[in-house]
Amino acid sequence: MDHVVWWQVYPLGFLGAEKELASVRGGLNRLPRLRGWLDHLISWGGNGLLLGPIFTSASHGYDTEDYFQIDPRLGDGADFDGLVAACRDKGVRLLLDGVFNHAGRSFPPVAQALAEGPGSAAEEWVARLYDTDGVITADYFEGHDSLITLNHRTARVQEFVREVMLHWLRRGIDGWRLDAAYAVPAEFWAAVLPDVRREFPDAWFVGEMIHGDYVDYVQRSGLDSVTEYELWWAIWSSIDSINFHELEWTLGRHAGFVEDFLPLTFLSNHDVTRVASRIRDDRHWSHAVALLCFLPGVPSVYYGDEFGLEAIKEDRPHGDDAVRPEMPPERGLFDHSHPEV
Repeated sequence: MDHVVWWQVYPLGFLGAEKELASVRGGLNRLPRLRGWLDHLISWGGNGLLLGPIFTSASHGYDTEDYFQIDPRLGDGADFDGLVAACRDKGVRLLLDGVFNHAGRSFPPVAQALAEGPGSAAEEWVARLYDTDGVITADYFEGHDSLITLNHRTARVQEFVREVMLHWLRRGIDGWRLDAAYAVPAEFWAAVLPDVRREFPDAWFVGEMIHGDYVDYVQRSGLDSVTEYELWWAIWSSIDSINFHELEWTLGRHAGFVEDFLPLTFLSNHDVTRVASRIRDDRHWSHAVALLCFLPGVPSVYYGDEFGLEAIKEDRPHGDDAVRPEMPPERGLFDHSHPEV
């Protein structure tokens, strides 16, 4: 981790997958197209591929249906194995996105719990079930009724997540990005990770943290790292407004973080407006890049930022689409009308 620079890719967008799984008939084998971009990743100094969700899901990837199968919109197990082999051949580390805070309504244990209600044999899988005059509901992640919060207190959920992690590590990945870790009790990871680390002591685990006590969470959970949203905000906000008091304060906190762990640092990702659209004066884009690359941390470059792509996330259905664009099969076919950052 002293040398890795991640290239974050949201596969469903990057590969132009359909928005809904229900519209797909048969596998589409898009995943091999990622191999055509590995030389590009290496060309600008990257050596790690951080993939967004690739498991079977109903729509955007974060409503998982099957944690052991590749989404048919992307390909199949053979396509995945081919990608792993290509990454290993080129010395590229591979990180997968583990959505373990919540699951989709069609994830079999969740579907059973929602069908049968309180008292169901599957009730232990979900955080809480409600029966209101025959209408069965559950705890939804941040109000999204397609995302059912799992019950992280039960041994069954802990065992299942451990099985998923080990399955894909045995298939050749190097670690996990843990989605919405800020919503998961730190004690859950502390229960899950020791057995995983015994078999894969070099695996790396980074949790998505937006707010909260970063150092305390890392220490109690046993994770290696968390995403540093504080620094992301301070970099673009201070540069765009030419007001560096916020950045100065944040860098003081950052210096404290790196005494305990190396945070995952970034300028853009699949959930936020691109940095080139945040910093309105393009003369200052390179200053943001300098901070990402020179500050201690584990840097991550979101695909397209290396070309200076601009896109704004909007608060509406499909408001993420602009920041998750499709890319061609290889770099040589990309429209270079945007200057490289």
